[in-house]
Amino acid sequence: MVAASVTADHRRGKTALFLLACGWAGAAPHWLEVGKSLFPAITLAFLLGGYGLRTVLQDRTKPNLQDASIKPETFPGTWPSVDVLVAARDEEAVVGRLVKRLGTLRYPQDKLALWIVDDGSEDRTPVLLEELKQQFPQLQVLRRERGAGGGKSGALNLVLHQSKGDWLLILDADAQFEEDLLQRLVLFARSGGWSAVQLRKAVVNAQHNFLTRLQAMEMAMDALIQQGRLAGGGVAELRGNGQLLKRSVLESCGGFNEETVTDDLDLSFRFLAAGALIGILWDPPVQEEGVSNVSALWRQRQRWAEGGLQRFFDYWPTLISGQLTFGQRRDLACFFLLQYALPVVSFWDLVTSALTKTIPTYWPLSIVAFSISGLAYWRGCRSSSAGPPLPRPTPWRLFLAIVYLIHWFVVIPWVTLRMAIMPKRLVWAKTAHSGEG
Repeated sequence: MVAASVTADHRRGKTALFLLACGWAGAAPHWLEVGKSLFPAITLAFLLGGYGLRTVLQDRTKPNLQDASIKPETFPGTWPSVDVLVAARDEEAVVGRLVKRLGTLRYPQDKLALWIVDDGSEDRTPVLLEELKQQFPQLQVLRRERGAGGGKSGALNLVLHQSKGDWLLILDADAQFEEDLLQRLVLFARSGGWSAVQLRKAVVNAQHNFLTRLQAMEMAMDALIQQGRLAGGGVAELRGNGQLLKRSVLESCGGFNEETVTDDLDLSFRFLAAGALIGILWDPPVQEEGVSNVSALWRQRQRWAEGGLQRFFDYWPTLISGQLTFGQRRDLACFFLLQYALPVVSFWDLVTSALTKTIPTYWPLSIVAFSISGLAYWRGCRSSSAGPPLPRPTPWRLFLAIVYLIHWFVVIPWVTLRMAIMPKRLVWAKTAHSGEG
């Protein structure tokens, strides 16, 4: 397994190679004969489209993918100990609500510990946490100085070295959930033999505006695709908020990587390299705020895109090795090509088209990718939800949701170019929370 201390300079070189490869792939078809220029895109459309369609249409009712038959009262033996970990910076709008909800969790109190790291907050978060400690004696608060390093991973590692629970539940400060969430989550992990479980993320303020509604549809689509990838022999990934981790596996992986901007995506690949399986639980979901304006969405998606690329560049020797099954390697290759390579190749395709005054050549693959995304939206939003109601997938909403996905064709090429040229300074670019919902 690649060490977690891979330097930013190494990432810049790998990103530059990726950028050049995508540039060649996007430009080369324009120098083929007119009748052959679409051949690469059509071939990929059949291969990647087949993978995507199979993933979206997978049977998600298999026992290890849902918890319909699991009841807390049927739990055999004693409950394992669980530490709930939250890294909070400038969260005065939501931290009080979070602690009060944590206090309502139905779980044996002698098996539950609540930890919040005040990561250099400059608002009223420290004052509120001191007040909440008086109301909730089980709450333990740690404080780091602002700029202590390591971002969210550094804050979580601080708790990791002091806590002792068998499992760790990682939540964001804006998380909302049902009282029986932890019981059902632990039962699902135990019954499925998972080393980690990611809850479906539901957007609690979906009705705020069209942008939050589209994010609610996007989260449903993402969870459906995750379950489909897993059911097809592929790989599921952590999403940060609402992830349950087995301590022994996490410690064997070296804890949280402080050299990444997305601790969850990085940890997904380190669990994979360790042979530890990650499960996806649809219900109950963890509820969180969607960002409500374009500038916040732009900042958030840049961080997600950068962290997503970093993990592939950091761990690629493992991802193509015999440590993984053929199904896992195939799934990762197809996912990487659709999620990261296609937007960058399409960018170079458009640039070359403009320079040579020829027609773009990758539109068949893009049409297939967007069509399958529409199907995933439709299936995801028609599924039952134990949390906030999912937006009804009307034709107009599906059209808007597909158009909304185009932002990735801007974000990923821009982030790739920036990673290849500019030196990286690791910072925790947190998402602001308002307490809405």
